[in-house]
Amino acid sequence: MVKTVLGLFILSNVWWTSQIQTLFPDFAPITVTEQQPHHQNKVSAEEPFATDNPEQVIETNDPYLQTDGLYQEKDSPAIQWVKQNPKDKRSEQINKKIATIPTAKWFGEWNTSEVNDYVSQAAKENKLPMLVAYNIPLRDCGQYSAGGAKTPEEYKDWIRKIASGIGNRPAIVILEPDALIHLDCLSDRDRQTRFALLQDATEVLKKEAPHTWTYMDAGDGKWKSPEDMAGWLNQAGVKNTRGVSLNVSNYNKTTDVEKYGQTLIDQLKKKYNVSAHLVIDTSRNGNGSNGQWCNPSGRKLGETPSTKSTSITDAFLWIKRPGESDGDCGIGKGTKAGEFSPDLAIALING
Repeated sequence: MVKTVLGLFILSNVWWTSQIQTLFPDFAPITVTEQQPHHQNKVSAEEPFATDNPEQVIETNDPYLQTDGLYQEKDSPAIQWVKQNPKDKRSEQINKKIATIPTAKWFGEWNTSEVNDYVSQAAKENKLPMLVAYNIPLRDCGQYSAGGAKTPEEYKDWIRKIASGIGNRPAIVILEPDALIHLDCLSDRDRQTRFALLQDATEVLKKEAPHTWTYMDAGDGKWKSPEDMAGWLNQAGVKNTRGVSLNVSNYNKTTDVEKYGQTLIDQLKKKYNVSAHLVIDTSRNGNGSNGQWCNPSGRKLGETPSTKSTSITDAFLWIKRPGESDGDCGIGKGTKAGEFSPDLAIALING
C-alpha cells in the first residue's frame, strides 16, 4: 500500500512538471545541493554524528564546528587607535587591513579577569574566541616580554582561572608561546618545573574547558629540530591537547612551517604514539623571514585568518597582533612589547 501511494505521488509530480514545462519552456526544477562547511558537517557538542565511512571519525567537541567563524574583538588596541585617530591618514588602511581582522587575544597576569567577558561576547555572536595563555614563570628568558607568574603555585592558580573563565564554551587556546623554545636558558631544575606546569595546564584545560582545543606552542618551525621538539612536547603533555602552534610572532613562510609541522607530527606519532594537528600564525609572514625576529624591516602581512583546514593544519590564524611591537628594537625603537604602533602597522601593510 505504501509503495503504491509513493509511486502515485512520484508519477503525479512528474506529470505536473511536464505540463509546466509545456507552458513555460524555460522552467527547470530547482535542485538543492548540500554544502560542506569547515571540518565536515556542523553538529552540536552533545549529539553523536553518523557517517557512511566507518573509518571516518568526527570530533563532536570540535570548536570550529560549534561556532560560525572566528571572533573579532571589539576593543583591540588597533581598533582603539583607529577610533581615537579618525583624521590620521593611516587610519583607513589600518582599519581595513588590520583592525577589522579577527586576531587572538593574549592573556597574562595583567588581564586574567577579562577571560569570561571575552568568551561571553564571542558566544553571543556564535563566534570562536582565540586565547593566548602567556604567563609561564621566567617568561621570555628575561627579554622584552619578561615576567610571568612569580611561583609555580601562582601559575597553577592562574591557569585554573583561565579554564574557569572559558568554561563549557567552545574556544581555542595557544598555550605559552616560546615556553619550550626558551628551555635552553633555564637551569635543569627550572626546566623540569616548566614541563610539569605545562603538563598540568593541559590537564586542567582538557578537564575544565572540555570544548576548548588547546595547541601547545612549538616554536617558529626552524629553531629546533622536529625530533628534539617532539621530545619536549611529549614531556610537556601534548597528548592532552589538539596539537601544536607554529610560527607564533614570527615571519617564516607558511609552506616552510607546514613542512616542518608535518615532520614534527610524524615524529610525535612514531616515537610517542601521539596524534596532533597544527595551527599556524600567518599574521606577519607575507614576505617571509630575513633572519631577524624583533620588529624587522621589510616584513608584510600574511594570509588572512582562515579555518579552511588541510590534512594536518586546522587553521591559519593571526595569533600575533599585527602592529603590536616585539619590544624596543628594530623599526619599533622606543616601543614596549605588546604596544600598538601605527608605524609598525603601516610597515606591515606596505611590506
